[in-house]
Amino acid sequence: MRVLLPDLPEFRALSQHDEHGVPGVTFDHYRRGHVPDGEADGVVLWLTDAATRTALLATPGVKWVLTLTAGIEHVQAHLPPGAALFNASRLHDRAVAVHALSGMLAASRGLHRFRDAQRRHHWDAPALPGDSALTTLDGAHVVLWGYGHIGRHLEEHLASHGAHVHGIRSTTPTEERDEMLAQADWVVLLLPSTPDTRGIVNAATLRGLKRGAWLVNVGRGNLAVTDDLLAALDSGQLGGAVLDVTDPEPLPTEHPLWEQPNVILTPHIASTTTDLVTRGAHLTRDFLIDLQQGHEPDGRVTAGRTY
Repeated sequence: MRVLLPDLPEFRALSQHDEHGVPGVTFDHYRRGHVPDGEADGVVLWLTDAATRTALLATPGVKWVLTLTAGIEHVQAHLPPGAALFNASRLHDRAVAVHALSGMLAASRGLHRFRDAQRRHHWDAPALPGDSALTTLDGAHVVLWGYGHIGRHLEEHLASHGAHVHGIRSTTPTEERDEMLAQADWVVLLLPSTPDTRGIVNAATLRGLKRGAWLVNVGRGNLAVTDDLLAALDSGQLGGAVLDVTDPEPLPTEHPLWEQPNVILTPHIASTTTDLVTRGAHLTRDFLIDLQQGHEPDGRVTAGRTY
């Protein structure tokens, strides 16, 4: 079996004849602008540009593709006919859950406002405890819109903070979904970008929320209509937002989201950790061993799935 991997030391180590290697597999490595010639049985996609990704997916003989991302929208349109697609949501689930929780805790304690006050050299303490908007997550109703690997991890974290957690799946009836959203103090978007989910948070959705609720988006930027999001923030219908993803992305320098006082922005780094590449290589090794042993690896994408 010949497999194309990213040209990184952690992935080159899979060629070694020791406990880190995968016997019976021939590896070749790609980098941006360079795809090895010849046929390959499989491609492991990660950390490359669109042109190189398209060239990799055009490699003759490809039977399967493993994308070391949770999202699959960048692969599906170019997938070779008949090739199986696998994703790696399990590589990112814990980090994304922790990032979402961190943003919620920071927002509930007003850390973004105090950071702004720190830049102004201003001791911005509330006059009385009752005058403050500072809260905890104890007793808060949190709706996880998209309840998969990340949602289950996040639910565990939130439960330890006393939150009441509700999950929305693609099979949740519309009436039940809208009722959950209307009662939510926090709505966390964990959805992939699909034709069914793009723009799913729009003016109508936001009007249906409890006034002052917060939105957390660690899914994809185009899940929310940005102009509608801004309008809800300006009117106070939305209390604030924690956004790791935006539409457009990267966010242009002059975009009004930067100036929103109750928005916490991070640059699409929710899954980033210092050991991410090492963990990606380990996941790839386990995936290939499963294939070698005739087992179905985790993460197979079902054709036609929505969310």
